[in-house]
Amino acid sequence: MYLDLDSLNTDTGRIAPRAAPEWTVLIPFFNERDYLRATIASIAAQSVPLRLILVDNGSSDGSAAIAVAACRSHGIDYLLLTETAPGKVAALRTGLGWVRTRWVATCDADTLYPPHYLAAAGAILSQPACVVAGSYFIAPDASEADREAKARGFLASARLLPRQSHTGGAGQAFCAATLRTAGGFDADRWNYVLEDHEIIHRVMRHGAMGYSRDLWCRPSPRDRDRESIRWTLFERLVYSVAAPWMGDWFFYSFLAARLRGRQLSSHRIRERQYQLIESPALAPSHPVL
Repeated sequence: MYLDLDSLNTDTGRIAPRAAPEWTVLIPFFNERDYLRATIASIAAQSVPLRLILVDNGSSDGSAAIAVAACRSHGIDYLLLTETAPGKVAALRTGLGWVRTRWVATCDADTLYPPHYLAAAGAILSQPACVVAGSYFIAPDASEADREAKARGFLASARLLPRQSHTGGAGQAFCAATLRTAGGFDADRWNYVLEDHEIIHRVMRHGAMGYSRDLWCRPSPRDRDRESIRWTLFERLVYSVAAPWMGDWFFYSFLAARLRGRQLSSHRIRERQYQLIESPALAPSHPVL
């Protein structure tokens, strides 16, 4: 089912939001000091109240201090957590455990979000049976005409293939209760790259995924090594065919075995080798007030 709304150590911040928020924004990060300031500024500029949960996944470049300074500068209600087990899935699981709002958006530390981003996601999630919203990504220098063209192609793909995810984790927003019912982010179940597609597979058992031309974001300009972590064309084609009918087989038998063979565990999503930490069996996350 697909909804197209085309018209549409823990540190706690002590600044209370003006209204009880319906939104939590969840940002895991690893060595993102060059991008966190701009990302947090874009979150602080949202048109709806929110709480920001940041999860430091073992940074060694001072990212956490920069994140805290940015949150305090913008007066945003925030929580900083530390998750020492390497991998984005572990970091997302830790962050979700602290979410207390109706809706939660997973965002990336190197992505910029327009001020209406959460409002647009909320308009989608407010529709009957909709439990997850997905955005499309536009180039940092994209014009309005470029964005409209991207929106048309994106929405056409979503209509054609409605039972799969058409966006990555940097552009996903969930009904928090449904995300938990689906099992949340679980490294024991799925600790590979493409966790953003696997989680959508489970969440869509409980409702629809919606999109809108109003829901978009911009990745920051940076050098990227996506080839080392993405799936092959063959795997993508199998996903398109299998997602509506054999999703469990596709992820947990077919794709998991192939990713395991290529050693594409969750920490590879960082696009760089995890520094200093080599085993996921490390000290558990803990709040530091």
